[in-house]
Amino acid sequence: MRYLAALDHDHLDNGVFLTSLARSLAEQQQNQDIRSIIVHTDSEYTERIIQTGVMRDQATIRSLKDLNKRLVALLADQGVSAIGINPYKRNFIRLQDEQLQLDHSFLEQLPDRPVLLLSTLVQDVEHDQQVAIELPRMLAFLREQLNPEELFIFSKAEESEIFTNTGNPDTLEWKTMDKSFRKKQIPDELAGFNYPLRLTTARDFNQIPKLKNSILIK
Repeated sequence: MRYLAALDHDHLDNGVFLTSLARSLAEQQQNQDIRSIIVHTDSEYTERIIQTGVMRDQATIRSLKDLNKRLVALLADQGVSAIGINPYKRNFIRLQDEQLQLDHSFLEQLPDRPVLLLSTLVQDVEHDQQVAIELPRMLAFLREQLNPEELFIFSKAEESEIFTNTGNPDTLEWKTMDKSFRKKQIPDELAGFNYPLRLTTARDFNQIPKLKNSILIK
């Protein structure tokens, strides 16, 4: 299974969540048939950099680069092999004429086993500078380019009981379909994402490639 997963702004400032996620990824890496591609945005760390007098654009760039390194180190602490990539490097992902483009040949050169950890920092070819792309746009682009089998996001309420079994161990549905419940579970940054995805928790993410304890959202 090749999948995409998204780390949104709020989750990236949650140490308990990140440690739980790393442990789940460690369990996943015991399965040689899994190809993990995880995309992360920036976090509250950006605001802390801004408070030192750095302009927002530069603070975001610095935050993304630092987070990418820190996440690789955190995963390594749990025994997870990961490759951290800021996609502006080698023009892996570039922005040209307002369109994103991906260098598939670079991706094909990377080993299959490590987790690929991508920031949202791409190369703006026209202006010859690094720019941060919104997480939903990056996910939609990678979904189109890489055609993953699944796309995962993580619940805002990690410790809550968000699932109810329908009788089939691989089929789960919303505990309730009302909008207030969805608002409590789907990260704000991804609330308007209009593609199929699966909602899960960091703790339950260890079930992959089984889809138990995930909810398909269409």
